[in-house]
Amino acid sequence: MAFSGKSLVVDLGHEKRGAIVDIHHPGSQPSTKGPEDYFTGSVRVDPLFGAVEPSRVTGGLVTFEPCARSAWHTHPLGQKLIVTFGCGRVQRWGGPIEEIRPGDVVLIAPGEKHWHGAAPTTAMAHIAIQESLDGRNVDWLEKVTDEQYDSKAPG
Repeated sequence: MAFSGKSLVVDLGHEKRGAIVDIHHPGSQPSTKGPEDYFTGSVRVDPLFGAVEPSRVTGGLVTFEPCARSAWHTHPLGQKLIVTFGCGRVQRWGGPIEEIRPGDVVLIAPGEKHWHGAAPTTAMAHIAIQESLDGRNVDWLEKVTDEQYDSKAPG
C-alpha cells in the first residue's frame, strides 16, 4: 500500500488500482434547490458522491427548513437516512409520523412508500444514501398534503 497525494494505491496481488481514495471537499459541487415537483417548502440538496461503476450508490446532504418535506416516494433498492441536524419527521404509508433527531439512522425498505422532512418549527438535515436499479434510485409520487403533515407526531 502506498499513499501519493490524494490517491491511495493498494497492491491487490496481480492487479493494481489507483485513486481508491478520492476526497470531495465541501462545496466542491454546487448546491441545488429541491424541485417544487418533489418537495414542499424550502429544501437544499448538496451532492456528496455519485455512483462510480461498478457501484450504484449515491449520497447527498438534504437540508429542510421548518415545515419543508419531500413528496411521497419509493426507492427500488431502499434508502438510508442519517440525521445530522435539527428535528424532523418520517412516515411510511399507513404508519404513524415518527420524530427523527441527530444521530438517528432511518432504514427504508425497498419499495416502501414514505416521506421525510423537517418538524414544524425546526429545520432538519440528513445524509441520504440510496442505490440505483436500472438507472434510477427514486420514484416520486404525490405530494404530502398539509393535513397529512399536520397530523400529530407521537411524543
